[in-house]
Amino acid sequence: MRKIIKQSTLPLVAILLLAGGYYFYQNSRQAQPEDLYKFGAVTQGNVEQAVSANGTINPVTLVSVGTQVSGRVSKLYVDFNDKVEKGQVLLELDDALFTAQIAQSQGSVRNAEASVELAKANEARIRSLYEQEYVSRQELDQSVQALKSARAVLESARAQLQRDKTNLSYSIIRSPVSGIVIDRQIDVGQTVAASFQTPTLIKIAQDLSKMQIDTSFAEADIGNIKVGQVARFSVDAFPNLNFEGTVKQIRLNPVTTSNVVSYNVVISVDNPQQILLPGMTAYVSIVFAKHENVMLVPNAALRYKPKLDSDAEGVKATGNGSDAGQGQGKSRRKKPAEMAEAGGFGRGKVFVLQDGKPQVRQVKVGITDGKLTEIISDTLKPGDQVITGNAQADGQAPANAMRAPRMF
Repeated sequence: MRKIIKQSTLPLVAILLLAGGYYFYQNSRQAQPEDLYKFGAVTQGNVEQAVSANGTINPVTLVSVGTQVSGRVSKLYVDFNDKVEKGQVLLELDDALFTAQIAQSQGSVRNAEASVELAKANEARIRSLYEQEYVSRQELDQSVQALKSARAVLESARAQLQRDKTNLSYSIIRSPVSGIVIDRQIDVGQTVAASFQTPTLIKIAQDLSKMQIDTSFAEADIGNIKVGQVARFSVDAFPNLNFEGTVKQIRLNPVTTSNVVSYNVVISVDNPQQILLPGMTAYVSIVFAKHENVMLVPNAALRYKPKLDSDAEGVKATGNGSDAGQGQGKSRRKKPAEMAEAGGFGRGKVFVLQDGKPQVRQVKVGITDGKLTEIISDTLKPGDQVITGNAQADGQAPANAMRAPRMF
């Protein structure tokens, strides 16, 4: 009986020893200060600052070919993507009505010419009779006026004939430039009306080897853009290719949309292989500043703000209590005097872990690419670790913190 009790007691004692050992192990294990924060390294390298926007690729010269007269399309000689030369016939309108108008005008001209001949003969006869004093001066003046009126009617009839011939020539649509047809909006048999405005029939791009990007930049970025700057861009059709262009023009016509003011920036692009097509969306980036071999920190380090409870003592230990209490979550616009004092750089601060507490380091802040920011500091060097955030959310214990044993 005693042997059975002894055998049943040994496993229970072993379990209690293991539980007690685990409890004392957890109590003795404390969270290290390094486990409370996230860190980023100070690096040495190059940084570029750019402004970005989306735009549309368009031909430099796009001519919309229309018609000055109305009529039905009787013949069509070109189609999409056809190359055309200046003066080449693109299409013809039905000329039956124009031909009839010309015939009518020609009859009016002949009638006016006959009237002029009759008026000229009457004027000569009346003048002869006036010299013989058979008619009065008034009859002579009337014959002269009738001749002038007949000549005016003849000139009007000839002008009408010329206008009808011009309209006939307008029924033949010719290309005003050499280029390629990128749009055709009519078909054979379609009637076009040019009563109030000229309808667009065909669009011709003069030269697809020279393109331009029409894009808009916000007023906050337009001050960094200058004519002649290099612009890099990409298109969805060729995601693995990067293209370059040059800022050609900054148009001074502002556009306001939802209280946001933007300016149109035109970027000239060479397209020798003609792989960039009209209408493509371009994602443009214009680099306006580039610094090489400078010290860089992650942007999160400049935004980090330590907690004001346990970390406050460590922050104040650096001496500048007023600056330490200000976080980097809100950027403060630098005054011109501050920028001049910093040699063109703004002011900022980062935090490093020292003696288990975050310690502030004042730095001069330069340009940024959105991920890394240039800094100048006498207290930091490449390889140092700066705090970029807390390792856990506020009020949440770290993963390796002490845990109480479960009772059940």
